[in-house]
Amino acid sequence: MNNKNSMVTKLAFLSVSFMVTSAYAIQGALPQLKAALGITQTQSEYLVTTPSFAVMIFVVLSPLIQEWFHISDKKIIMAGITIVGIAGLVPLFVSNYVVILVSRLILGAGYGLYNSQAISLISVWYQGETRAQMLGWRAAAEQIGQACTLAIAGLILGIAGWHGAFLIYALAFAVLVFFGLRVPEDNQSEDDAVKADDMLDDDSDNKKITKIHPGVYALVVFAFLINIDFIGMENRFPGLAVTINGAHYTGASMYLSLMLIGATLGGLFYGAIQKRLGFGTVYFGLILMAISNFLMGFSHDNYVMLVTGLLIMGFPLQLVAPLIFNLLPDLAPANRQPLVTSLCLIGFNFGAFFSPTVCEWINHIMGQPLSGFGLAAPFPVYGVMLLLIGVIIFFATRHSQKA
Repeated sequence: MNNKNSMVTKLAFLSVSFMVTSAYAIQGALPQLKAALGITQTQSEYLVTTPSFAVMIFVVLSPLIQEWFHISDKKIIMAGITIVGIAGLVPLFVSNYVVILVSRLILGAGYGLYNSQAISLISVWYQGETRAQMLGWRAAAEQIGQACTLAIAGLILGIAGWHGAFLIYALAFAVLVFFGLRVPEDNQSEDDAVKADDMLDDDSDNKKITKIHPGVYALVVFAFLINIDFIGMENRFPGLAVTINGAHYTGASMYLSLMLIGATLGGLFYGAIQKRLGFGTVYFGLILMAISNFLMGFSHDNYVMLVTGLLIMGFPLQLVAPLIFNLLPDLAPANRQPLVTSLCLIGFNFGAFFSPTVCEWINHIMGQPLSGFGLAAPFPVYGVMLLLIGVIIFFATRHSQKA
């Protein structure tokens, strides 16, 4: 059996999280896809966000499938990665929008099938500080994976066109082999992990919480709104970059990758910033996100301003998003934590899926076209929305403290 504490085995555990955000790898190719397939801006954006819809469904179904068919965490993860590899490569061979959209839906099913299991398998095999470290690395692996797959797909796009960009999903098979060979079967150490969790459940603070606080549902809405903004910015940036630099410009993926490196840094520094600012971290994050939106929204033909707005966005998102999950233990009893965590994950994924439609609505309301500089129309609206959310949170917390 492989030593679970060896660095190679730890990397194998983390490798599956490297691929879980690869749905966004083709964002840099959206202008080329739109032109080649003769589709609208919103239709092209749904090629990126449709997997999130399937993720929402299969995050819920996955544990049931495991129970019905008695499938281990390791095997369900391997099944999910296999689906990602096969479905991800379909657009390499076809030029039909509907077929590509269906393949993206199946791709999302693959992600949803193993997303939560990638976390639970680490919790089974690692305890204490090592578990916390591995879970932190897993979150970083998602951001690094999205940045790397975006950059590689962008390089392939410049060489082999939009069809070739989908070759990035061949990486799933390399991950499948690495994970399958190095990660042990999860039929050991489970009792120890359960005992450790039971000890945590005996925490006196958790006993005082007997029902789900309404604040949980506010956090779900919050997750929904910030991901609408974040994914909308990622989807609209390539089109704005092409508008400024010309139809043959293919460098958008590199800047999207750099933005995700900023997101990784935000995740790594979240603990230190939260320790210093406390709950003020959420205000700091919301202000930075609002600034990012205003820079994007008012950049016009200033590419430096556009890129600056994009690069700022990743860092504060990873200050705000972890805070949502950090608040949950105080808002629901221990035995309902899986439920409230799933609700917040659904909020994030539904925000990602619905982002193109919300952006389109804002364009129509403001009388702006879904092309050219009109693609920037939603971002000043999002900036104002984020500042209003900050004000609402401020007064709500003050009211709660007085109560």
